[in-house]
Amino acid sequence: MLSLFFSGLVVPDVPLEETAILREEALKNNIELVLLTTPTTPSDRMKLIVDASEGFVYLVSSIGVTGARTSVSARVESLLQDIKKASGKPVAVGFGISKPEHVKLVAGWGADGVIVGSAMVKILGEAKSPEEGLKELEAFTKSLKAALP
Repeated sequence: MLSLFFSGLVVPDVPLEETAILREEALKNNIELVLLTTPTTPSDRMKLIVDASEGFVYLVSSIGVTGARTSVSARVESLLQDIKKASGKPVAVGFGISKPEHVKLVAGWGADGVIVGSAMVKILGEAKSPEEGLKELEAFTKSLKAALP
């Protein structure tokens, strides 16, 4: 029998006002519901999202869909500080984080975590073989980790 364990759930497309049932089910199963806030989220709404988020707050670093970007908006630094003033919860930054330089920058601004997804999917998708993809992914992951302070 396969046994799975996880402690948190990120559901990006559910507005705060529609999380009641999800939150209730997550609570029953001892799962933290992680909510997202964005650069365009008004301050009063950001506070509500931060208060309702469990485990950590996911700060979306860019507007639009996820995917590799060439740079990280400087607005992320002030948003990080705003969230940290509003709560003691850890803040992880994602969306567009795709290079060691991004990781170093965002971690230097005070992020407690950095979320990288699309860049990893791209590496695996463009690899000549699954084995080669895993080797490239390992090297990429190590480069991201080395960028942390």
